[in-house]
Amino acid sequence: MRSAERLFRLAAFLLYIAIINGIGLLLIRRDKSQSRKNGWRVAEKHLFLIAALGGSLGVWAGMYRYRHKTKHLSFVLGIPAIAALQAGIAIVILYLSAAHS
Repeated sequence: MRSAERLFRLAAFLLYIAIINGIGLLLIRRDKSQSRKNGWRVAEKHLFLIAALGGSLGVWAGMYRYRHKTKHLSFVLGIPAIAALQAGIAIVILYLSAAHS
């Protein structure tokens, strides 16, 4: 694979990560806002889905920025676990791609 193509793929991947993490952060903010108003809430499974799709850092940051879901053990343990798993996968991918360069 040419270096220009690699650079494009990396840029596209980083853009995706930035967008999905922004979505995670905004969903936590919206859920916190709606919880105060007794309004429509974001389902917990959707927050976990966004985290699993790469937005774990955004969800995690939102939890502590907005003080939301920080007393739910499934979030306190689950979201960092997803982030750690994703970091591990990223390290393996980077290692393998460097080994095949």
